[in-house]
Amino acid sequence: MRISESCAKCLYDKQKNKTNDDAYLAEVKQIIDNRRENDTSPYLVYLFNKVHTRMFGHGADYKDIKKKYNDLVLSMEDKLRSEIEASPDPLAKALMISRIGNYIDFGAMNHVDEDTFLGLFGETEMRDGDIRTYRSFKKNCENAKNFLLICDNCGEIVLDRLLLEQISKVYPDMKIRVLVRGDDVLNDATLEDAEYTGMTRVAEVLGNGEAIAGTVYDMLSREAKEVLDGADVILAKGQGNYESMYGQGIHAFYMFLCKCDLFERRFDVPKLTGIFVEE
Repeated sequence: MRISESCAKCLYDKQKNKTNDDAYLAEVKQIIDNRRENDTSPYLVYLFNKVHTRMFGHGADYKDIKKKYNDLVLSMEDKLRSEIEASPDPLAKALMISRIGNYIDFGAMNHVDEDTFLGLFGETEMRDGDIRTYRSFKKNCENAKNFLLICDNCGEIVLDRLLLEQISKVYPDMKIRVLVRGDDVLNDATLEDAEYTGMTRVAEVLGNGEAIAGTVYDMLSREAKEVLDGADVILAKGQGNYESMYGQGIHAFYMFLCKCDLFERRFDVPKLTGIFVEE
């Protein structure tokens, strides 16, 4: 998804909030001003992080935050699984619950509030747009051999596992693979989080090859490219994956919460509205 001027300004302002170092901000501005037409926000942030590491060392450590939210959602697991399995359509319920986890985003959100997150579980029914996409999603899965879930955040990955449990029940012959970030970036899920939360017990998990909060095809490892290319159905979670994959010729389903002005305007919805769309 191309970067608008308003998005470019937001990217710069977020870096300015991190530091007022003139030399650093000058390099950030140069990266933004010299961006290519097809560059995406996750890629530019990746470049910012490279500059930040060179000038100041590694940035903020999200290890404690990741553990906090992984543990929080793990503590909810049994209750949520019971809610899913008691639903008339467990797969639909698992999809909507999985989407709620996308709130836990320390990149797009200026503030992540635990009470707000928990309050989102009060509404887990599909809207009309969700239902249309869901019908296509199921139709695509019916004859699929390979399914790929591209994860986004910590905590959210626990809800993704509950979703994959339902997918494997409905489509037992479909091989499920999971793609996570290749290294630490913000509070995004990595292989370490996949192991900690039990995702590796239900699916084959691999890293994307880079510490980037999105899925940029040219930056994927050879193995990750092969898995993505070989997937019959792709479900990508989060704004970062949507921004970096949309418009790249990949047939995928996207699921996320709208957490910034750009997405609110693009989909004409209020903040924190859930989106489930197919490209």
